[in-house]
Amino acid sequence: MELKQVIEILDGKVLTTSVNLNRQVKGGVGADLMSDVLSSTQPEEALLLTGLCNPQVVRTALMADITAIVLVRGKLPPSETLQLAENEGIPLISTHYGMFEACGRLYQAGLPCLERPVSSE
Repeated sequence: MELKQVIEILDGKVLTTSVNLNRQVKGGVGADLMSDVLSSTQPEEALLLTGLCNPQVVRTALMADITAIVLVRGKLPPSETLQLAENEGIPLISTHYGMFEACGRLYQAGLPCLERPVSSE
């Protein structure tokens, strides 16, 4: 799925400049715990949906090979987060939808989940 489709589905607002809207995302993950993102996300051009807006979200995205970040519930990041995302080339998108609905809309539109299965051991 292209980022422009994600933005359309989520009625999103792009917060960063110089964003390639034709950039592909292969799947998504929704999390507010960045340790969960690092431990459970398959590094395959993933889209991260989160309610966190601090710079750590961008740093985590870099470590986990996240393609873009969607901030849910209409959240807007502080300037430090926005500047870090700009510098690192990580698109930031804001949507008014909550986490559950945003993830559901993308999944229903065909974007697969990129969370690793939880081990039962």
